[in-house]
Parts: sequence; C-alpha cells; structure tokens
Amino acid sequence: MGKVILTGDRPTGKLHLGHYVGSLRQRVELQNSGEFEKIFIMIADAQALTDNADNPEKVRQNIIEVALDYLSCGIDPTKATIFIQSMVPELTELAFYYMNLVTVARLERNPTVKTEIVMREFGKSIPVGFYTYPISQASDITAFRATTVPAGADQEPMIEQTREIVHKFNSIYGETLVEPEIKLPSNCACMRLPGTDGKAKMSKSLGNCIYLSDTAEDLRKKVMSMYTDPNHIRVEDPGCIDGNCVFTYLDAFSRPEHFDAYLPDYASLDELKAHYQRGGLGDVKVKKFLYAVLQEMLEPIRARRKEYEQDIEGVYEILKKGCEVARAEAAETLDMVRRAMKINYFEDTELIRQQSEMYKSAK
Repeated sequence: MGKVILTGDRPTGKLHLGHYVGSLRQRVELQNSGEFEKIFIMIADAQALTDNADNPEKVRQNIIEVALDYLSCGIDPTKATIFIQSMVPELTELAFYYMNLVTVARLERNPTVKTEIVMREFGKSIPVGFYTYPISQASDITAFRATTVPAGADQEPMIEQTREIVHKFNSIYGETLVEPEIKLPSNCACMRLPGTDGKAKMSKSLGNCIYLSDTAEDLRKKVMSMYTDPNHIRVEDPGCIDGNCVFTYLDAFSRPEHFDAYLPDYASLDELKAHYQRGGLGDVKVKKFLYAVLQEMLEPIRARRKEYEQDIEGVYEILKKGCEVARAEAAETLDMVRRAMKINYFEDTELIRQQSEMYKSAK
C-alpha cells in the first residue's frame, strides 16, 4: 500500500489562520503533489462532543462551516475523502480495543491533554471522553492505515501516543497496524501561530482569531488592532520584533513579491525588521502591509466559499459520499484488528472445527 494521509479538525467554529498555516495549506500542497495514494480529511465531530456534550447544536451547525472552509481552501473531493467522524462507527470500536493498551498514568503525562485541560478550566471535572481523546485519535489515524499526519507542533505528543499504541498492538497481536509520522509545517513561524492579542495560540474560545471567511473589513479591523511591541510608543522609538505578532504573521505569510506590490520602499522582510528595530518605522505602516498580504491570500478563498454556499445540498452530498468511502476503509482495518485479536469468532472456521471435534471426542 502507498502513502496515506489522515488529518482533520474539530467542528466547533469556522477555521482560522492558525488552522491554515498549521496544517490546511500544507494539506492542499500534499493533495496536489501526487505523492499520496489516499487522502482522508476528517471533520471530528465526535471529538468535539467530548467537551461540548451539553451543546450538540454547536457541533452540528459547524459541520458545514468546516466543510465550506475545506473546499474554499482548495481541498478537492476528487482527490481527497472528506468525511464526518461519527458517521464511521468502526472508529469507536477500534478506540475501545486500544483503551486496553494505554494506562491512566500515560494519559496524564500527555502534554497536549494537560494544556487543553487547563485552558478549558476543567479542574477535576474532566469528561472521560475528553481525557481519552488521544486514544480516539489513534483510532482515527490507524483506521485508515495513515502513514502521514499533517499537523501543527502541538499535535506531536498525540502522534507519539498513537505510535506507542501501534507498537504495543503489533507486539502483542502481530504486525497489523501502520505506524504514522507527523508532517510539520516547513516554515517555523507556522508551527504555532499566535492570536491577534499576542497570546500563545490562536483560539476560537479566546476570541483572538482571524477566520478564513472574515470579510475584508473584519480582516482590516483585526489586523489594525493586533498586538505589537507595547514599548514602541512613538514612531522614532526602537521596536522589538520578538513576541510582536505582526512580524510573526509576516514571517508566516509574506513573500518577496509582496514587497514589490505593496511596500516597494523595502527589498525584503529582513530590511523591514531592521528598520523597525532601529526606530523610525510606525506600527500602522507595518500593519497596513500585513493587511495587504493577508487580503491577497484570503480574497480567492472567500470567493470560492461564496460559490459553495450557493449549493449546500451539493456540499452535503460530498460529505455523504466521503463517509461511505471512509467507512469501507475503516471496516477493512477493523476486520484485520479483530482477526489479529482472535475475536472474529464466526469467521474462524478452524476454531469451530477444533472445538467441535474436542467435545465430540470427550463423549
């Protein structure tokens, strides 16, 4: 079998620039590379319900939002399978078997889970489903025998836990599951894009996101209010670029040709940074440049989204077909797992024959 991708997002809101640079942009590039035999992109509604069980309508309404964002960014349903997690029940059964291979202590050490628990202020009231979602994620990845998982750096502990589960399963039951590798963004600035308020992570719950579907005016307002250097009060003051999210965004999105088009006074981002650091360059000028860069990138995405919004029934048909393909693939893996674990009782004709002969001879 060739190389296979599995990746996805939780449908708790529209997707934002953090999703785009952390994984989504790379997914489109990989999809079009011709390098992969199969590509599965999951809308992880079951995972979203682990901390939204009291608000299923939020998850339900955002299925279409995520699907529209995927399609508008260039995910091609003729090249990639887009599906909804809960529509593939085989994933739940696989997760149940994997739970026997992971200790509570190991789950407690997962840094991504620990961070998410603090961020959501669960305290001691952690839903079991949320606590065990690394196991569910391992089920998602292995069900499609994924070799590659495009994701941000914050997902590395999750992929490592999947690899541990695969190794333990194969050690006990024989070589059955495929061990995946994470595919990180090549641009370091894209590893973990900060929010517009300078917080460590762009997050829907923190309200510091630039959404892929934001209007040009919404984008302008968000960029112009972005966190910079609080000590850069006057234009002539030297400015700091470390922790200045405007420059972090420029690291992630600007290209040399943008300077010719929107800021010809500078030959490169390094030259712009140097001027800011020595003083004499105001935040407004830099923000206007960033706005132009992001506007150029987001405008065609908005345009494609509007086209798909005119055919929501067609989008749901894409999802329905994707779920059928995904379920067939996951069923194959589940069959392999059940045979490896020797719980395929009715298919094991040799077992039935041996036991039949044993009890007959005992008479």
